[in-house]
Amino acid sequence: METKQPSMNYFHLPSASRSTAPSWNFPLGVPGFRYADLNRVRRLMALDQAFRAELAAADLDLATRYEAARVANTADTELLIEVARHVDRFLAKLFHIEAAVDAMNGRTREDNVVFRCKKEFLDKRVLKPHPTADELAGMNIAELEFAYREVVAATIPGTELTADPERELAEVSMRLLDEQTEAKGTAPDELSEQRYQNLARIAAWVRALAFHPELAQRRRGYSSFVLPEKLDYEDLVPRVFGRTSLPMAFEGPTDTRRFRDGFALTDERMTPREALREMHYCIICHPRDKDSCSHGFPEGTDKFKSNPLGIEMTGCPLDEKISEAHLLKRECHGVGALAMIMVDNPLCAGTGHRICNDCMKGCIFQKQTPVNIPQIETSILTEVLNLPYGFEIYALLSRWNPLNLRRPYPLAYNGKRVLVVGMGPAGYTLAHHLLNEGFGVVGIDGLKVEALSVRMRGSKRRVPQPIENINDVSGPLDQRTILGFGGVSEYGITVRWDKNFLDVNYLVLMRRKKFALYDGVRFGGTITLEDAWQLGFDHVAICAGAGRPTLPTMKNNLARGVRLASDFLMGLQATGIYRKDSLGNLQVQLPAVVIGGGLTAIDTATELQAYYVVQVEKTLDRYERLIGKISEAAIREKMDDEEWHMLSRWLTHGRAIRAERSAAAAAGRPPNFNRLIRAWGGVTLAYRKSLQDSPAYRLNHEEVIKALEEGILFAEGLSPVECVSDEYGHVKALRCEEQKLDNGKWHSTGNVVELPARSIMIAAGTHPNVVYERERPGTFQLDEKREFYRGHRLVRIGNRRQLVAAP
Repeated sequence: METKQPSMNYFHLPSASRSTAPSWNFPLGVPGFRYADLNRVRRLMALDQAFRAELAAADLDLATRYEAARVANTADTELLIEVARHVDRFLAKLFHIEAAVDAMNGRTREDNVVFRCKKEFLDKRVLKPHPTADELAGMNIAELEFAYREVVAATIPGTELTADPERELAEVSMRLLDEQTEAKGTAPDELSEQRYQNLARIAAWVRALAFHPELAQRRRGYSSFVLPEKLDYEDLVPRVFGRTSLPMAFEGPTDTRRFRDGFALTDERMTPREALREMHYCIICHPRDKDSCSHGFPEGTDKFKSNPLGIEMTGCPLDEKISEAHLLKRECHGVGALAMIMVDNPLCAGTGHRICNDCMKGCIFQKQTPVNIPQIETSILTEVLNLPYGFEIYALLSRWNPLNLRRPYPLAYNGKRVLVVGMGPAGYTLAHHLLNEGFGVVGIDGLKVEALSVRMRGSKRRVPQPIENINDVSGPLDQRTILGFGGVSEYGITVRWDKNFLDVNYLVLMRRKKFALYDGVRFGGTITLEDAWQLGFDHVAICAGAGRPTLPTMKNNLARGVRLASDFLMGLQATGIYRKDSLGNLQVQLPAVVIGGGLTAIDTATELQAYYVVQVEKTLDRYERLIGKISEAAIREKMDDEEWHMLSRWLTHGRAIRAERSAAAAAGRPPNFNRLIRAWGGVTLAYRKSLQDSPAYRLNHEEVIKALEEGILFAEGLSPVECVSDEYGHVKALRCEEQKLDNGKWHSTGNVVELPARSIMIAAGTHPNVVYERERPGTFQLDEKREFYRGHRLVRIGNRRQLVAAP
């Protein structure tokens, strides 16, 4: 989401006096409704009736079909799309934001011409084939642009589109193309010949703009120049080999390198226009029941086809209505598109870009670049959140959604209470669905979760403060208050994802009247299963996620400097030590090696590298302040040789970082810390097999690309066997055996490779968290391998329903 002016401690605002709270209960745009009604089940039922009445007034035939679908609890998606077109108008009226919604949809309408031009003109006549070297050499850029500007001046004189050259290009091209189409079949005249020549001038300039190396900087903002590429599943990640000292290692191309500085959001995501390009690339295949992005590629009754990497193409695990949402957004119904997404994914702020990509894996395009569905979902959500009261629209749609025929509004409280153990993505999503089904829910989490003020969450008889501007509850990630809610989404996922979205879901859940959250509660310690029954809970749902890490078999794995990757990420994220004002204690040294090939290893490598820069800068700053009060000799006396050598190294590196900052500021460029990091040994990922075998590549190769863009080195075919210590007992190297593929299996060659390493992070996978059963055997059933809790399903036996163990 867009974050401009962050508020300080935005979730910890002091409780407002009771006299101010009534002013927040403002009247809504639908007669008889006020803001407080949006979190009351009976009033949501009434709001649902008001929407249905307005739908009937606008389109009686549609309303009649919709009412029949509500009774049958089923509908084809075309009916839902028709109804969704009315959601924008209703919600805009409800929150008095008609002008803002019209403006949002108007921007989509204006951008649609860009992709109509791409489809009808650029892709067909201009961008293919790629120009030859001779054609590029023969281009006179100045003459081609001058001729193009003449066409623009003659076609749309006095244009105000020069600040948006891509849309200007589209408007001019489509006007000429439409005029040419209208004149088709008539006798050729001077005017038609002029149109033909003008289109040729445009095409000539665009080919230069799209392909000439001297115009690379100018074409970067043109979404319409992007063409799909053929997929080679064995070569999804661009790689550059050539290290003589480590021939099995590779890095990313230098021209794709990103200069990261600190812990702000590392991926600003697509612009609305870029996301709209992906929506126009989507072929809208739900009318033909080919929307494999939602439903996968079934093969028989209970299996799915696999892609060349062996990954089953199951599509979205939520069966989200993806194609339908794309169509609605293309038709300029942005709020309706979000409502369509939220039918099956009501807490979609927790998914999307840099979180999940099963939909992309299942896209109908299997031989070329797939539609970037996660980017689209996040863009649709972000545009709505940035509306006035956009958060309130999202929160309302999580409770009341007329497109959700099965549960359009929450059920009244049924008297049953459920204890949800763990407030990670599974736990908080389950809590939300249980609340909508009428249950009372208590969530517990073993970690610290910051409480929300009454002002933000409301209370039984107190209206929460309406959030008109999303920037009031969001801010830059490097200044964000760490709330602790969301489990792995808070502590395991790095700043590649905007954690403001996590705070949005936290606030949505905490405003539910039948939900309570208790932190610092360990299931099996603070509270047991027997305690839960005695406290009156009717059901306990365990959503505890992963547990025991996998440790590779290697000597000396307890040496100082060796650490679990999950422990490192937790220490980094939970303490906020990457901030300049943090006094937390987390030390890393370079060179560093991360063992593993999954997404945790990828995240650990990028964050360790970024944190090292912060660490040495903070060390230098504090050292300089300290020697202003006591002498350097006094500091040296308090340290042993190892500590002094480490400090001296950090001070040297800190001064180099400071110098690079000064040089970059003087040159007007971003600082390039990667050059320094590499000189100090860098960060290397060591994986026992090939890149193509790694979980990160097979499940989400885009994350590998992003890591290489930050300068991470990846070494294949290295199996760790020993951590080598220095004279102080601190790790100084990682000894590995080189592996080779032989007859489909990996075998050790006997060659030993030693990687310099002052820090070693282990990210070799985890096991499910079944610690309660291990501590209290016989409480729960485990699967045959005793790795997972055995799954159960509800089946009807005679006149009764009961749980039976899943096969």
